[in-house]
Amino acid sequence: METVPESNLVNHLIALQQRPLVQPTRDRLAQALLDWFTAGWAGTEMPGAKALRGLASISLAGSGASPVFGGGLLSPLAAGFANAGIAHLREIDDAHRAAMLHPGVVAISPALALAAMQPLSLRRVTDAIVAGYEVALRVGEALGTRHAAGFHATATAGAVGAAAASAVALGLSSAQLHHAMGIAATQSAGLWQLVDDDAHESKSLHPAFAVRNGMMAAWAAQAGFPGARSFVTGRRGLYALLGGDGPLAALDSELDGPERLNTATIKAWPCCAQLFTPLDATREIMDTAAPVVPDIESVHVVIFPHALKIAGVHWPTKAAEAPFCLRYVVATLLLKGRLGIDDMESPDLQSSALLALAERVQVTTDESFQQAFPQKRPSRVTVTMKDGRRFSALRELRRGDPEDPFDWLQLQARMRAFAPAMTDAQANRLTAWCAAFGDASNDGQVCQPVAGLFAA
Repeated sequence: METVPESNLVNHLIALQQRPLVQPTRDRLAQALLDWFTAGWAGTEMPGAKALRGLASISLAGSGASPVFGGGLLSPLAAGFANAGIAHLREIDDAHRAAMLHPGVVAISPALALAAMQPLSLRRVTDAIVAGYEVALRVGEALGTRHAAGFHATATAGAVGAAAASAVALGLSSAQLHHAMGIAATQSAGLWQLVDDDAHESKSLHPAFAVRNGMMAAWAAQAGFPGARSFVTGRRGLYALLGGDGPLAALDSELDGPERLNTATIKAWPCCAQLFTPLDATREIMDTAAPVVPDIESVHVVIFPHALKIAGVHWPTKAAEAPFCLRYVVATLLLKGRLGIDDMESPDLQSSALLALAERVQVTTDESFQQAFPQKRPSRVTVTMKDGRRFSALRELRRGDPEDPFDWLQLQARMRAFAPAMTDAQANRLTAWCAAFGDASNDGQVCQPVAGLFAA
């Protein structure tokens, strides 16, 4: 039988489980877990979280021991579904430049839901999460920008990543792992049309369904169902049918390099990741020039065109649209000196001061910036003052990218800022739990994602 790139990827996942993990990857995994819990806690009290918990209880009914953000225990499938959706509500879960998706929600959600169902070692859970990142990001990179313009890759490539994480957590064989990924690929879906039709509230369902489909695919493979072998590269695979135009070599190249987990971005701002470089550039201008808002004549933002395909809201009409509006986030940052969770949850969209400043924000695109996408996300912000002074900043990479990462203490501070309802005791417990994954001596211990990690 002909060897296909997908087979090489499966063999790579098996090999990863059999070799020691280097310390940087262990440390990065602890950071990814802290980021995932931060996102989940931040979204716990939102109306969407209540709806997701209710939807999971009704549609995926059954008893279980898997904790859910906000409280309660559900079946692993229901918990994986709900937690993936809740952790995506705030738009602060991790991202990736080249794959253009959110890997943590599809890799971590199923692994921890399954770990609550049956005793799994920390090393098994580690391998599952690493596999989920590896697959989701490699498939997302291969599908490329044309795919990401029409499809939410967290839902498409993410479903295959969720299947890989689930299959490794369940201890499936190499053949079963391949089948699981092939089965999940047939369930890959997630249209960006929801943005065009003002249905932003449903975006959290994309990772939720991806995790549900990935977990079901792993169980189906365990039960003996076969999956497509060439689920990406085949004549009727994901690449051909879902607008793939990225490098197919991403599926199985550089297998001896650092795990893809190390290439993810932890988000610095509570909004769509497409808008980070203009926010970083604005922050740079604020820090170096301290422009006084009443004296600002205009703000000109130049950005790569793809950003506005996802985050092209001209002005929000509801809170769910605020994270996808460039004029809103830049104007808010300039006016208030910060951009926080409350600005996404309860935006004052009729504020006269905010509207007056937003009217002075001009947004244009630059095709030369697009040529650098997705490896870079170029944006230039120019603030012109009424006295003629001009301040400009260009950012090509984002705070939190691998080239400009947060450290452990900064991530803890970020957690407290994004999840202010968390007590000191809860924060310390959660931080210690995540940090345990960075210590190889804990590999043989049982992973216990207890309910106290998910709710007060």
